[in-house]
Amino acid sequence: MINVLLVLLGGAIGSLCRYWWSGLIAQRYGETFPYGTLFVNMVGCFIIGFAAGLLNRAAGALWEQPVRVFLTVGVCGGLTTFSSFSLQTLNLMRGKRWGSALVDILVSTTICLGLVVTGWWIGQNF
Repeated sequence: MINVLLVLLGGAIGSLCRYWWSGLIAQRYGETFPYGTLFVNMVGCFIIGFAAGLLNRAAGALWEQPVRVFLTVGVCGGLTTFSSFSLQTLNLMRGKRWGSALVDILVSTTICLGLVVTGWWIGQNF
């Protein structure tokens, strides 16, 4: 039951951060490109990589599993959004903005994977 509560709390925090940050970025940069979604996915990828690296070192510690559930499933699950990324990319394609759609796909996957790796490395060496 504690894991369910940790996911619930982490998910609420992650979702609120996504809503807030995406809105701020859309106000600042507009919505011609999904900068807000890219940003929250980048932050979430770094956090999940960092948490995985750090928690890998703490395997077996009493606090390791609850922190893993809270951060990775809860916070990062609520913060990141592959479905929004996919829909926004589809909308770029429907608007015949092929270049922007391709940039979104390449930048999102390359940078986000790079941030997971970077976060994991930092977490391992923290």
